[in-house]
Amino acid sequence: MTNAVTINATEVVLPGVVEPSGLEVRIRELPAPAPGQVVLRMEATGVSFAEQQMRRGKYYDQPPFPFVPGYDLVGTVTAVGPGVDADLTGRRFAAVTKIGGWATYVLIEAADLVPVPDGVSAAAAETVVVNGITAWQMLHRLAKVRPGDIIVVLGANGGVGSTLVQLARHCGVRVIGTASERHHDAVRELGATPVDYRDPGMYDRIRELAPDGVDAVFDHVGGPGVERSWQLLRKGGTLVSYGTAATKNEEGNSRLPVLKLFAQLKLWHTLPNHRNAYFYNFWAGHRRLETFRRTLADDLTQVFQLLADGVLDPQIAAEIPLTGAASALALAESRTVTGKVILVP
Repeated sequence: MTNAVTINATEVVLPGVVEPSGLEVRIRELPAPAPGQVVLRMEATGVSFAEQQMRRGKYYDQPPFPFVPGYDLVGTVTAVGPGVDADLTGRRFAAVTKIGGWATYVLIEAADLVPVPDGVSAAAAETVVVNGITAWQMLHRLAKVRPGDIIVVLGANGGVGSTLVQLARHCGVRVIGTASERHHDAVRELGATPVDYRDPGMYDRIRELAPDGVDAVFDHVGGPGVERSWQLLRKGGTLVSYGTAATKNEEGNSRLPVLKLFAQLKLWHTLPNHRNAYFYNFWAGHRRLETFRRTLADDLTQVFQLLADGVLDPQIAAEIPLTGAASALALAESRTVTGKVILVP
């Protein structure tokens, strides 16, 4: 079945390189879902580091301006296109969109939907969509952590970082997490030993806590400090880099910092030093779209189950109406919160 009525979607538009206050709100008539598509009524979407980079024009492969940001969302199917099971209507799903999630209604490929367990709120589920998949895959598909391992999580109070800490602790892994001092109590509650990232002796402090080295470091910062992260590893250890926050304000080509980092990691990985180095790219590693979708669904389903079982505590920094996306983005960029800033209709 297709839409029988017109749907007007409220969307937040990123018009160009602007401050958060430069975001624009528009209302657009949504087309009827095409074959294979559904209409998802957004119940929660989020502010991730990707949007923070995109507003600066610094995200590695962002589309040309203007566009609607929004990396992922959770919502209920309200209509389906030709060839889609009508029984999906009325059910809650999560989806990864990369862009487009900051809208009250979104057209989604039905094949990209992942069911949200009953009893899990939309906001709670939203905290672990991209964040949960990212954390799970870095821990288990790249670093392959085992009980008794020691790992370092940079930015342990952030959206990905707080999820990483909880997943690692559930596996019996000891975690050292960096954060500003104001977030140390929150990091302890997650189960990690906090270290102040503003301390010039941060890496020395980590060395004191793990004098024999660590089994993995998860580094979203990049920049010059990534070499210090590499040096923390013991034999057989793994560095997983998944961002370039250190260069987010630098002028110039947005791809250059990523390419430099990728080349450095590849060089380290090939050295005969019995340590591993990877750059985690959410979208890479699968030659076939079907394989990507299946892996994503499998991993997110496991994370959702941990959330439903109470193993994961959803880290919701704030819930802000979609039309307040400017203040939500500013809050996320302020680095004063723990967890993820959520946008709701």
